Amino acid sequence: MLNVKTTIKPNPGKQIEIEVDGKIFSRYPIKTELFQKGDDYSSKIAKHVQTVFACHPEENPKDPEEHGFFAHAQNDNQKWYVVVSEKIVAISQGRSYFIKDIKPSWFATTLSKYVKKTPHGIGLGSPWTMELAIGEVGLPRILLASLLSVLTKPLGLQGVFYHVAGRRAAAIDGPTSYSLYPSNVSAKLAPKDPQTAAELIRIEIMRQLSSKSNRHAEIVSASFAGVVIIDANDLGRNVLGNATDKPDSFFEEVMRDNPMGQGKEGTPVVIVV
Repeated sequence: MLNVKTTIKPNPGKQIEIEVDGKIFSRYPIKTELFQKGDDYSSKIAKHVQTVFACHPEENPKDPEEHGFFAHAQNDNQKWYVVVSEKIVAISQGRSYFIKDIKPSWFATTLSKYVKKTPHGIGLGSPWTMELAIGEVGLPRILLASLLSVLTKPLGLQGVFYHVAGRRAAAIDGPTSYSLYPSNVSAKLAPKDPQTAAELIRIEIMRQLSSKSNRHAEIVSASFAGVVIIDANDLGRNVLGNATDKPDSFFEEVMRDNPMGQGKEGTPVVIVV
């Protein structure tokens, strides 16, 4: 059973509420178990979502203050969304690899030395992630991106490499010491077909919610407005799949402080109300 009291607290250094376009939105991080290769990610994510909403205050009247987001769902059917970290989708799809199993080429080792590394993420600044990028988008494209990055650097242009290499290359993550296992010893690609993945998660959430035959479930289901898959860290956000009625820019802004957290929080799902 999901611990609702834990899930509605912000992660350390984060906050529940944020203002976007003059309106206040709440972001509730949901703690989950680890995801593994072969997991039915849509079913697991939907289970956590419906379990949280199943814990209605009427069933636990001693702690009504722990269920702030239920008031949102019941007031004028205010819409709510599910934002999913692309990491758990990619891991479930088998697109995460232990670095011991990746054999970097000379190109990967050499090119990775020139990628800027930050405390917020390794990006393609390691031979392992660069090798994955070469395999994902091709060596010619990586070489072109590297060349244009070098040529435009004196002009003060930033992000040229990732712009040319593309979103699939930009979404590749490497091992970081502050991440949960196995992400601390793995490198991973972006999820395959994230738009379809977002649609599948949305459908499964609707299916599980509709299986509950009570008034509360009807209210929650009626106000559910879709799923987004996002690549987010403390430096930036990039929506990869969007099965909602709002543009990518809204979710990139509402998640601008990365409420999922950057390390071992274990909250790869966020409910936005």
